Amino acid sequence: MSRRGTGALGRVVRSGVGRRRVQTVVVALATMMAVAASVVAGSLMVAADAPFDHAFAAQRGAHVTAQYDPAKASTAQLEATGRLPGVTASAGPFPTATVNPVDANGGHMPGVTVVGRAEPHGDVDDLDLKSGRWPAKTGEIVLSASFSGPFLQLGSTLKSSDAADGQTLTVVGFAVSAGRSAQAWATVAQVDALASKSSPVTSQMLYRFDSAETKAQITAQRKRLAAAVPSGALLGSESWLDAKRAADKGAAPTIPFLLAFGVLGIVMSVIIVGSVISGAVGTSLRRIGVLKAIGFTPREVVRAYVAQALIPAGVGIALGVVLGNVLALPLLQDTESVYGTASLTVAWWVNLVVPAAALLVVGVAALVPALRAGRLRTVEAIAVGRAPRTGRGRWAHRAAGRLPLPRAVTYGLASPFAHPVRTLAILLAVAFGTVAATFALGLTGSLNAVGEAQDPEERAAVTAIGAAPTAHGGPPPPGQGPQPAGGQTPTPVDPAKMRAAVEAQPGTASYYGKTLADATVAGASLPIRAALYQGDTRSGAYAMISGRWITGAGQVVVPSRFLDKTGAEVGDTVRVTVRQHTASLRIVGESFDTSDDRLEIHMDLADFPALRPDIFLIDVKPGVVPAEYAEKLAAAVRPLGGDVMANSSSEGENMILLLQAMAALLTLMLVSVAGLGVLNSVVLDTRERVHDLGVCKAIGMTPRQTVSLVLASVAGIGVLGGLLGVPAGVALHGFVLPVMGHASDTELPQSVLRVYEAPELVLLGLAGIVIAVLGALLPAGWAARARTATALRTE
Repeated sequence: MSRRGTGALGRVVRSGVGRRRVQTVVVALATMMAVAASVVAGSLMVAADAPFDHAFAAQRGAHVTAQYDPAKASTAQLEATGRLPGVTASAGPFPTATVNPVDANGGHMPGVTVVGRAEPHGDVDDLDLKSGRWPAKTGEIVLSASFSGPFLQLGSTLKSSDAADGQTLTVVGFAVSAGRSAQAWATVAQVDALASKSSPVTSQMLYRFDSAETKAQITAQRKRLAAAVPSGALLGSESWLDAKRAADKGAAPTIPFLLAFGVLGIVMSVIIVGSVISGAVGTSLRRIGVLKAIGFTPREVVRAYVAQALIPAGVGIALGVVLGNVLALPLLQDTESVYGTASLTVAWWVNLVVPAAALLVVGVAALVPALRAGRLRTVEAIAVGRAPRTGRGRWAHRAAGRLPLPRAVTYGLASPFAHPVRTLAILLAVAFGTVAATFALGLTGSLNAVGEAQDPEERAAVTAIGAAPTAHGGPPPPGQGPQPAGGQTPTPVDPAKMRAAVEAQPGTASYYGKTLADATVAGASLPIRAALYQGDTRSGAYAMISGRWITGAGQVVVPSRFLDKTGAEVGDTVRVTVRQHTASLRIVGESFDTSDDRLEIHMDLADFPALRPDIFLIDVKPGVVPAEYAEKLAAAVRPLGGDVMANSSSEGENMILLLQAMAALLTLMLVSVAGLGVLNSVVLDTRERVHDLGVCKAIGMTPRQTVSLVLASVAGIGVLGGLLGVPAGVALHGFVLPVMGHASDTELPQSVLRVYEAPELVLLGLAGIVIAVLGALLPAGWAARARTATALRTE
């Protein structure tokens, strides 16, 4: 090498990269798509791995959000609580009021806690202002980013209440509080102006502690806070653990799903990149022999061909990182809104680890065949390069020739047997592409089934509330009756009058009454919430994992977590107590319940005659607009003391849409990688057989027959890949979905697990052929257009 210097090696590398333009492009595209898919999957896995913890740490969220009575505790006394032992940081006091806003269309929003803060930043609860600006004067308000949508945007106006003296508030920004300390923020003067007899101003203090990882530690800190202020000054507090549980529960099911796609992406990357580079080196044996003949050492040959692989792969890796970041950002933004976390970006280490791993894969894939070529003797390399073994696969040609098919097709069907290793690479690429498509289709079907099955209360088009708003700006918690507020007690609406109003409203399709109450079950030391129903609850029935829905008195339906924690089974009898009344009920079914982390059991109101429904869930007739229906019904209900609202998409539905978007994007990328692998292999095969194609053209093969030959060479592989990939995809779906369910502490009903239909499976089997044929179209067109004389001169 000293005789030639490094310039000769560089020229060999550059000429090899430039001469094999198709393979160079395929290597670059394959690595780009593989790296982009890995960056997207890795970023989403990082985002889904405890998103609340990351956002909470970044914002220095409050471990405890406490509300104090300013009439009993002065500002100095509250500030002094921030210096108690164990408190590492505090913020406040901030004036706080609760309102029940009305939007521009007259629709009532749930109770909103408004906090007066001069700026979004602080030592505790450093808010992330997602859009707009911070309020600068009265009449301006910043809302939690969860409110942002087509009906509430920057510049939208709200009224603080539906009263004649309700104040007009203009939305000037949207912010995120990881610890969910409030739903809105305004100036201190604005919060003071929002105060009323039914909603007096309270003082909010935010605390961070040196020990706040467990419920017991939080309880101990609360006791210290209560002891540090006058008796009765501490009105209540919220723990960060409650928000953490809710956020982590939403994130947990995404981890198995992303791991599945991540593993598929890694395996396909190894297969495709390895086969692409191995083929490129394997088809250059004659050139390797020539290089050895003019003095290149085996080590230099290995370096040259590894470099020829790394150059286009490096370009593809760089482009893949950029593409992955671009594709990941919209999904991360959706993840922010679903999880309610602060700004999410692609983790810096993902942009380092993924390219490094890809370079390692490319290097190893190129090194193995390059070492083999470097060990070949010069004469042997030239001989193998000029006269590759043609006898392999003759039996396949003889067998295919007996088929009642055109000769061009039988020739193509037998071609894969001449290169079994290359054929195996195509088969694996097609099979894994089919696995990805099958898994994604099943996942989409299951997520749609989950959306249809989860929380029937959220599925109802309209909700009528049979109680007046409380002091905290919203209806009282269902089933808990009227709540005292500033000396006033709202009057619950007579359920009979509510039913009459609903039945009299044109457009009502069906409805049922419901109330919620705390319950205890004999032998179970668990906090349990009872949902009690009245009327025809078929439209509100939960999907059943086993057993059936309640049909009358004496029955109870429980979620999977209840059975797991109590050891009970469907068919057992349990004693349930609600408000001093006890009933013996038989468990008739196990419900699919994804509502929250509190156990909820379902019973008939007839078993507890002292209770009555305080909300009514209504389905409207086809063609009826829920918002218009709610507005008309509200006109009849509000004079009674209740309210009506049209329901909107829940966070659970948003999560389903996000997972479906992730699945579609990752599947498209994996299928594209599979198609590129087929493209490369067919290009190599076509170039190797270009002389044979020239002979066939010389004896009368038409361009159409040439295309048929090339496509037939991959059609059989596509069929076999589909036959292997579909069952594997179904099996992957059957494994991942229960894991996602267990992450949410629930089993899954059959309607969620069994989503594949026979026609779909047949079409998915054909997906293997589609992937193979699409990947072979370009080289097939090139072979058809090649001139006979040019093909005969080419080796």
